[in-house]
Amino acid sequence: MGSVEKWIKMPVIGPVLLLGYRYRTASGYIKQQRQRFRDWLWKSNETTNYTFNLEGWNERYLAAFLSEATNRPYEEIEGYLDEIRNDVALRSHIESKTAASDYVMMADPEVRLGKRIGWYALVRALKPQLVVETGVDKGLGTVVLAAALLKNRQDGFPGKVYGTDINPKAGYLLDGPYAEVGQVLYGDSIESLRGLTEPVDLFINDSDHSADYERREYEVIAEKLSPGAYILGDNAHATEELFRFCRATGRAFVFFREQPKNHWYPGGAISLGFFNKTS
Repeated sequence: MGSVEKWIKMPVIGPVLLLGYRYRTASGYIKQQRQRFRDWLWKSNETTNYTFNLEGWNERYLAAFLSEATNRPYEEIEGYLDEIRNDVALRSHIESKTAASDYVMMADPEVRLGKRIGWYALVRALKPQLVVETGVDKGLGTVVLAAALLKNRQDGFPGKVYGTDINPKAGYLLDGPYAEVGQVLYGDSIESLRGLTEPVDLFINDSDHSADYERREYEVIAEKLSPGAYILGDNAHATEELFRFCRATGRAFVFFREQPKNHWYPGGAISLGFFNKTS
């Protein structure tokens, strides 16, 4: 502010000048978001579950986050992220299934995976036998999980994914070779979780985002988790339910915030709950 400091101290002029300075500073950030919103409004068809890529630095932070959480080398995790970034077959599958779906008018042709690349890397690192994801919607996350499980199977680590959704049309992306390792269980997610008979190695909460429903999912899945299971919460930027569950059960809790690239949406998060093997 330099030369205006003496004016700011004046009883009448000072508050006005300071207000103008603060307005100009804040409006710079808001202007950028307004432009991103206008671009999205005219270029995107999406109405919910917005898709976007992550900033490059944010992807590197994601690799470091998962490296620490899984106790795997950073280079290994970064390799898995490269794997999903360069999976041409998966992207082609998503594009073709989206174009043929009933929801094509509410979807974008470009495949943007956001934090789901972290889901992929987590499955590749952990080699789970059973993954459960609640709330599959179109099945974007589910097919990404299935792609990771197919890679694991090639490496000698078979596994499968169960998705849940109350919408009987949900999960249309889980098709073709990806359906070999995945299945959508239709109906209320909590009831579907109650019906599981196999130990769950990775549980992903991404269904009804109310705090009460999220808490109930953790309560139901708790007794079905394998000893070394990981819980991935998709809602920790909005509720504290996974944090509270981890504190109550003696699990470590870690949190990653995604930073969308050129998108107005502020982004979601990946939170993980697990028993810390080093403690």
